[in-house]
Amino acid sequence: MPSSPSNDPSAPAPRGSRPVLRMLRARPEDVVDVFVYVVVLNLAIEYLPAVISEGFTLSLLTAVLLKLALEVVIIVKKRAMARFRGAITVRARITSGLLLWVAAAGSKLVVLWLVDLVFGDAVSLGGFVSVTLLVVSLLLVRSAVRGLLADGQDATGHSAENDPAPAPG
Repeated sequence: MPSSPSNDPSAPAPRGSRPVLRMLRARPEDVVDVFVYVVVLNLAIEYLPAVISEGFTLSLLTAVLLKLALEVVIIVKKRAMARFRGAITVRARITSGLLLWVAAAGSKLVVLWLVDLVFGDAVSLGGFVSVTLLVVSLLLVRSAVRGLLADGQDATGHSAENDPAPAPG
């Protein structure tokens, strides 16, 4: 009896589902980011009394939540910055600047709210100051580790020295 397309794992995915699967697939840099976030978060738990996690599993899950939240925050901040840079009038610049400030400050409050919503009292990132220090540390260390791992490679992972046609600019 032939198998139906929905039961056959080797059958191609229905049209429209592939972009969703690509979005859900973790890239190597996402995995590295989560590892970096786990290390930084656990150092914060050890050295900042306001940052608390009841166990390693919760700190790992918190790192994944922080990864997801910070990716969204980075997208929002990039859009706000592009809007700020593209503003021509003084009013547009002020509005864009306020939007950027709200995104920067509000993101910390959103992170605190998400952690409280998902983990309750089992995880605490402290207050606004400690979560700001944590987020800045996460992003700086992430950037440093990505820089160390990228050493001389382009975005595709190939050596930039052997590139026959270097990218302009």
